[in-house]
Amino acid sequence: MMPEITDRDNALFESGIKLGALYHQFVGSPVNLSTAGGLEEAIRDSISLQPCVQSITVAIDREMIRECINDFGYCELEGRMLLVEAIIRSGTAVVHVGMRYDAEMDYPMMFVQQIEQIGQIEQIEVG
Repeated sequence: MMPEITDRDNALFESGIKLGALYHQFVGSPVNLSTAGGLEEAIRDSISLQPCVQSITVAIDREMIRECINDFGYCELEGRMLLVEAIIRSGTAVVHVGMRYDAEMDYPMMFVQQIEQIGQIEQIEVG
């Protein structure tokens, strides 16, 4: 008999999909100091369209942009420049996840910060 797949399992799976999609879709995008805010907004708006996303915040490290600007006035977004926090819900499970640069590992790490179980929400049929 196969174990039951829970809301928690699905929420964690969806979290990995969101963070992986964000990373692989946007890393490499051209960015400079004047476009960083718009790129943060585009990333947030894009990922927030996906199922199960309750909220997401995206910040791009401006100092890292300054350090990487090329002769043409921009650089490419790198994973290490991203600070992301998201809340993903599937059924009764809510997970708080994120991504941030780990200088010691020299790698943008994705992580689970918190897992919550909430009560069943009653669905009400409208009219």
